[in-house]
Amino acid sequence: MSKALALVVVLFFVGFFGECYGELRVGFYKGKCGITDVEVVVKKVVETWHFTKREKDIAAALLRMQFHDCFVNGCDASILLDGNNSEKKAGPNSSVRGYELIDAIKEALEARCKGLVSCADIISMATRDAVVLSGGKWYNVETGRKDGKVSLASNVDLPSPSISVSDSIKVFGKKNISPIDMVYLLGGHTVGNTRCSLIQDRIYNFNNTGVRDPTMSNWLFSELIKKCPRVSSFDNNVPLDMKTPSFVDNSFFQEIQKGNGVLKIDQQVALDGLTKKIVGDIVKDPNFFTKFGEAMVKLGRVEVLIDGQGEVRTSCRVVNKKSFFFGFFN
Repeated sequence: MSKALALVVVLFFVGFFGECYGELRVGFYKGKCGITDVEVVVKKVVETWHFTKREKDIAAALLRMQFHDCFVNGCDASILLDGNNSEKKAGPNSSVRGYELIDAIKEALEARCKGLVSCADIISMATRDAVVLSGGKWYNVETGRKDGKVSLASNVDLPSPSISVSDSIKVFGKKNISPIDMVYLLGGHTVGNTRCSLIQDRIYNFNNTGVRDPTMSNWLFSELIKKCPRVSSFDNNVPLDMKTPSFVDNSFFQEIQKGNGVLKIDQQVALDGLTKKIVGDIVKDPNFFTKFGEAMVKLGRVEVLIDGQGEVRTSCRVVNKKSFFFGFFN
């Protein structure tokens, strides 16, 4: 085949099926499930959960799920696997939610096109749809991932909410995610909550000084001592974006500029010389939603499994029996 003809073939496939990244591409399932539009099925199930089941905070749950999945062995849905020592059992994943929604989407897709759509792709598509329902903007999701066969709690090594900015940049860099995209991804904290136990030191005993974190605004301090008393029998939830906790927007970045970052890492990205300008640019950026979506797409590319490297699970909670048998002895 001549180089010219090869280029024509490549352009044809990119134009017909969508943009490509390795083996991932936009529109991977187009035409593969008869008249069924796979992404429409996912969207409808997410909408049902959002409106009918009153899961208004499902965007926060799925954003967290996708991040926790992709940062451990890549975006392979290993976080969904059940087991006594699976990733679900690791401490950082104890509060991850949304498993039942993923199950519902998988069941709906299996009924239409058995064994076609990977659980890893479902996480990415469902997260995008939940972001849109929470005020974010649509972004094209690349699909074509396979599901992993290994899920171990011992593999879970996620960045701490108290990590330094420089160390966070290093961690994200190992996943081929730039500092700019890292900051946009932290913007996912525009929805969701944390626990008082994770920020108690910032409120009452920062770095063992016996006082609050000096980077915290007076307003935030007054709000947090109401929600997180020094002595309490409950580990209360605290919104990560105190002003618009249910909407995907860039108010999170406006707030951290004011000293209203709830997590240490969130506050530090607005102050550290490595990321301060990035935050300032995002606050003024009219294309925040587009760039946030682009960062989510890049997260979805982390160490993906493609043909020959994984499987398409028929249940997101268990490895297919044949592949489990094969994998166990290989």
